[in-house]
Amino acid sequence: MVSKDVAIPCGIALVTYIFIGLWARRRRLPKPPGPSFKEIDPKALATLPWKVFHQWSLKYGPLISWTMFGKTTVVINSAKVVQDLLEARSAIYSDRPLNIMGGVLAQRKDIVFSISSQHPRFKMYRRLMNGGLSPKVALDYRSIQLEELHRFMRAIERTPEKFKQEVKRNACAVIMKVTYGYELGGYEDEFVKIIEDGFDLFVKLQAPGRWWVEFFPWLRFVPAWFPGAYFKKFALESGRTLRRVDEKPYKWARAQIDSGKHIESFISKQLEEETPYIPKELKEDVLKWVSAALYAGGADTTVSAFTTLFYVMQLHPEVQKKAQQEIESVTGGHRLPTFDDYDSLPYVRAVIKEILRWGTVAPFGLPHSVIQDDVYEGYLIPKGSKVISNIWAIVHDPELYPEPFEFDPERHLGENPQPDPFKYVWGFGRRTCPGAHLAQMSLFINISNVLAVFDISRAVDADGKQVEPPQLWTTSVTSHLEGFPCQIKVRSPDLLATIP
Repeated sequence: MVSKDVAIPCGIALVTYIFIGLWARRRRLPKPPGPSFKEIDPKALATLPWKVFHQWSLKYGPLISWTMFGKTTVVINSAKVVQDLLEARSAIYSDRPLNIMGGVLAQRKDIVFSISSQHPRFKMYRRLMNGGLSPKVALDYRSIQLEELHRFMRAIERTPEKFKQEVKRNACAVIMKVTYGYELGGYEDEFVKIIEDGFDLFVKLQAPGRWWVEFFPWLRFVPAWFPGAYFKKFALESGRTLRRVDEKPYKWARAQIDSGKHIESFISKQLEEETPYIPKELKEDVLKWVSAALYAGGADTTVSAFTTLFYVMQLHPEVQKKAQQEIESVTGGHRLPTFDDYDSLPYVRAVIKEILRWGTVAPFGLPHSVIQDDVYEGYLIPKGSKVISNIWAIVHDPELYPEPFEFDPERHLGENPQPDPFKYVWGFGRRTCPGAHLAQMSLFINISNVLAVFDISRAVDADGKQVEPPQLWTTSVTSHLEGFPCQIKVRSPDLLATIP
């Protein structure tokens, strides 16, 4: 019989041997294939990088990677791999990579979009947003959505050439009132400017490959006055500016609530409700961060999708006509569509899905990070790798969506519809967009009403010839169609007259 003095050390040695063997085996595994250093062109990646990633995937496969200065980036270009990793293994793939410029130097690592999934606040943020934006709670915000929709339609009746500016104002007005109870003035409103300037800074701080400090973190210790340390001064100044995004609108809303003159909003509701999952001393700070995230995440996405409507309708008059006929069959042509008509307008819903698929709002969203070494189909994905989901490539995959570059709402209808793009466009795993339902309903009520009242067509030049609208997309976290002309005319003056 083996004594304990021998068995225990032998057991420890055996476990250690197995562990080291497995660790060594993992480390011998190759990383997913990908471009060589020479193939990585920073200029190309600065313009529509999702298309570059897609081209690489055609050569290397749906899962690609590259390593620069010891840091590995992994890009997922297929729905299957996204499901296998970001969904099925979301427990380890829901972290965020630490951004030195924005997170450390600008002191923004605790914001909702960037916070680590391992941070205690992560669950507080998610629970607060999921509860405050649930389909049931969102019912309370429908009057706000309708009020701002009516303002929007009156505005484009008067000045149709300013439709894009009015789209922005509409989205900002809805989310500002929903979040803060703030009644937006014009598009040049002070709070809108503060938040939009902040969003631009956030995008610059997060820009991939722009800042050397992301590759060489020790550069963060260089003093701001040192020659070449402009990046540090920029980060510090940006941090001060960005703090206004979190604090100024929140302080305004708090003052209104304290005075009893407030409009019911996300903030007022949350201050009234018990939140035992948030320590009392942290609640105001957590609510401040979450409120800022609601605006940044909600306004820009709906602006992109709603703007795309005006582009695709002028190119596809047959789609527009079919949607209008469906609306009239439900409303009788005597009233405007309402939220209650949602289930009765499948073609309109299909138009919305196709807008979000064809004109992908967030082509690759925000990057994830894996918290431990992982092995997938024989490839090693090292701990700490930045993981990017190429949503654009997924929703333009011809195996999922035949003729993916054609705008065709019919693909979402019938007994065998193509995959629902809602599964992909709102993010994955524990990082899915908590405001997806509110955004979908905003798009539904806006698009159905605009199609009921207006006709959208190509603009005409001085000679009366139709103008072909250019298709140019911006490169950012949220991608937008750049300026394009279109013609908007009232098709139903009687329905327009029913607007309060």
